[in-house]
Amino acid sequence: MKYLLLILVSIGLFGCANVQKKDLSAFTTAAPRSILVVPVVNKTLDVDAPLYLSTTLPIPIANKGYYVFPVNTTKFILEQEGLYEGERIHLIPTPQLAGMFGADAVLYVTINRWDAQYIVLSTTITVDFDYRIVSSSGVEIWRENKKMVYQPQNSGGGLIGAIITAAIARAVPNYMPLAQAANQQVFQIGPNQLPNGPYATPDPVK
Repeated sequence: MKYLLLILVSIGLFGCANVQKKDLSAFTTAAPRSILVVPVVNKTLDVDAPLYLSTTLPIPIANKGYYVFPVNTTKFILEQEGLYEGERIHLIPTPQLAGMFGADAVLYVTINRWDAQYIVLSTTITVDFDYRIVSSSGVEIWRENKKMVYQPQNSGGGLIGAIITAAIARAVPNYMPLAQAANQQVFQIGPNQLPNGPYATPDPVK
């Protein structure tokens, strides 16, 4: 949680200066109540990235007030239809995909980067995602891209501590808080966040 808060603070200070607000009228007109999250397309060498990212997607969307079909159930049903790869699933017409589940819209996500670069005594972790929401009629109603970069800080110990910190980050880089922060930024708190859905919790009366 501390890691996630640090990332979000950094976004607030440096990440939104040149972000332009987009027209969300198409989303408002479509007014989806339910969103189907299909398996992601992975353009990286990390074969586990799609599984990890998929687990982080439903919560921020549900928090905006939409019903999100369980990702594991969705994956299982698609596999029963012989659909395993995200690349193939993304090529299926959206009305067909949405019709299989009775969804109002479909979320497509592509992983462009999910890597850790080791340079001298530091490791820089980077994620980059493309997001698209398409209505059940086949109209794209929302699109966003998010790139997040994080460099773990050495907690102390001088040169030896820096070497150890960098080595650990390189061996087992923690992408999950970075992915969670990216999702929260695009869905919940960014300038192009999703409009509140029909199941959004009303703000408490002050």
